Amino acid sequence: MIKKFKILIPILLVFTLLFGYSTKANNNPNDKLLLSILKYVLTQGHYQPKKLNDEFSRNVYKNFITSLDPSKHYFLQSDIDEFSKYKTDIDDQIKNEDLSFFYLVYNRLTQRIKEAESYYPEILAKPFDFNKKEILNVDYDKTPYAKNKSELISIWRKQLKLNTLSRLYDNLTAENDKLKEDKTYKKKSFEELEKAARSKTKENMSDFFIRMHDISYQDWFSTYLNSIAEDFDPHTTYFDASVKKQFDISMSGKIEGIGARLMKKNDYTKVSELISGGPAWKEGELEVGDIILKVAQGDGEPVDIVGMRLDDAIEYIKGKKGTEVKLTVKKLDGSIKVISIIRDVVELEDTFVKSSVVTKDNRKFGVINLPKFYIDFDEKNFRNSATDMAKEIERLKKENVEGLVIDLRNNGGGSLKTAIEISGLFIGKGPVVQVKYRDRNANVKEDKSAKIAWDGPLVILVNELSASASEIFTAAMQDYGRAVIIGSKQTYGKGTVQSLLDLNRYANSKQDLGALKMTIQKFYRINGGSTQLDGVRSDIMLPDKFTYLKIGERDLENPLPFDKVPAATYSLWNNYENFSETINNSKKRIANNNYFKLIDENAHWLKKTQDETSVYLDYKDYKNEIKTNEKEAKKFDAIKNYTSNLTYTSPLYEKPLLKNNKDLSDKRKAWHRNLKKDIYMQEAINVLGELKLKPELHLVKN
Repeated sequence: MIKKFKILIPILLVFTLLFGYSTKANNNPNDKLLLSILKYVLTQGHYQPKKLNDEFSRNVYKNFITSLDPSKHYFLQSDIDEFSKYKTDIDDQIKNEDLSFFYLVYNRLTQRIKEAESYYPEILAKPFDFNKKEILNVDYDKTPYAKNKSELISIWRKQLKLNTLSRLYDNLTAENDKLKEDKTYKKKSFEELEKAARSKTKENMSDFFIRMHDISYQDWFSTYLNSIAEDFDPHTTYFDASVKKQFDISMSGKIEGIGARLMKKNDYTKVSELISGGPAWKEGELEVGDIILKVAQGDGEPVDIVGMRLDDAIEYIKGKKGTEVKLTVKKLDGSIKVISIIRDVVELEDTFVKSSVVTKDNRKFGVINLPKFYIDFDEKNFRNSATDMAKEIERLKKENVEGLVIDLRNNGGGSLKTAIEISGLFIGKGPVVQVKYRDRNANVKEDKSAKIAWDGPLVILVNELSASASEIFTAAMQDYGRAVIIGSKQTYGKGTVQSLLDLNRYANSKQDLGALKMTIQKFYRINGGSTQLDGVRSDIMLPDKFTYLKIGERDLENPLPFDKVPAATYSLWNNYENFSETINNSKKRIANNNYFKLIDENAHWLKKTQDETSVYLDYKDYKNEIKTNEKEAKKFDAIKNYTSNLTYTSPLYEKPLLKNNKDLSDKRKAWHRNLKKDIYMQEAINVLGELKLKPELHLVKN
């Protein structure tokens, strides 16, 4: 059962390979009851409830239509004209438990899907002309709906031509590779390869429509409910009965797969997060932002997952420990790559705190990696991130490290309670964060213990995906002047708190009504500012590949606004001798570092390629564009080849464990190998090495 508890839901709470979420729901006859409950809970409990008026109605209308047909492959302009009559009526329908709009759109969608199923066999019955100059615009927000079925068929033809062209290019490349390996090999003709590519496209389209027909009525209704819920804010989401059950199962934190979280982006399956220590993370090729196009089981035939339901795609990707999966992915730079990953058991253990001792110029420092602010709400005596962090600090103190780097990169959040407790490990008694319910004054949450676990130099490493609880801890350390914050220009910018509500408590229904993840609070810095939208701005900004891409809360639809509250009463830590000087020295190093210059140039290039929305449909131009991208991408190979002169080792307490646990040993070796090639960690250690305490202070002794 989903209990009601406060938690800073990680920003990447998406359908995931780790947890195996599913969107498939059982048919629920209580739709009107569910609609009424959702309206009541949202308007009474949400932090910033919306007025159910014409503006709200227009937003729900837009969100629902877009979520059903994001690529404009089904609805005609005449359908949109008919639907638009309800554009300002949805608020009234919700109030009156009227589902007329939903029924109209749902019935028309099922009709259009059935019609679209008849288009592809005829289109794929004859060869495409790959000499004809054509372009497909994939900026669907700016493309109009088809005026009639003839235009709609033309849209499908271009999409199918692109699908076939992609396979044809792969086939021709494979033939050329075979010829290079064996000069006697007889290449297949262009016509033969085109026919094979077309046949494969037809087969995949057949599978695609089978999956479309598997989508239940309740799935579509859940989409409608989420169009309502998500207009309140991006983190308020309805979970249907099966998603709620899968979320409950996910709390066990163990499944066999590749260890990646995925999200749906239009028709594509996109990597949104890699689970620290998981197979994909250890393999090192798969990255956040990669789009998975095809999936093959070992040496089997790749299955095209473009347009596939996320839970169906997940079923292809996850699998038994020790089996191989090959993913054909489109990288951020536009290149296509096949990545082989051996599946393994992905355990919660991989998201626990871990540490390393790093040696630089015969000086020792500690690195603590915190992937999330974890806690078990059911078992109070079970380990959590705060108690684990305290233990790790004590272990590193025994090794006489001079300073600590806390790595919060990709940490999407977790428990508010542990964020406060971890802050208390580095400061004396005092405020950490302010939490505010709607229509109430902010409540100051304090660290109530005067005990400090670490009073030495401290650096916190963040990126654009450090969010929520990560931002609470980071902001507190910055406001106190306790740590130097280094990393992306700003963190993610999620300053809200969610609660998980079991909707069954509101009605005596024989069927499971699901759950609602709802925003109930905002949190604020002790200086009175907010991390909402703004995030935490780094003291030292490091360029990375995401610098110019839309990736934060501010880039989502309908986020809650930035605001302020009165500052809490607190005293600056003020125990560094050279805080500002250290920051300025780092900025000078970064400005003169050729690797960072190249990283920034790469970020600009990635932004440019992301902004390109036209795809060539003739073979010559399509091939030339791929070759051009590959050539330009080679310029940035030096980034991947970077290595530092630092030495990373496991802390002494862990070394006996590594001898008896090969899996753990392999994970630590992979982590240390990645750290050695991590230019961001290198600069964090440089900063840590410069930071000096005032003469009257000293590092904590044993």
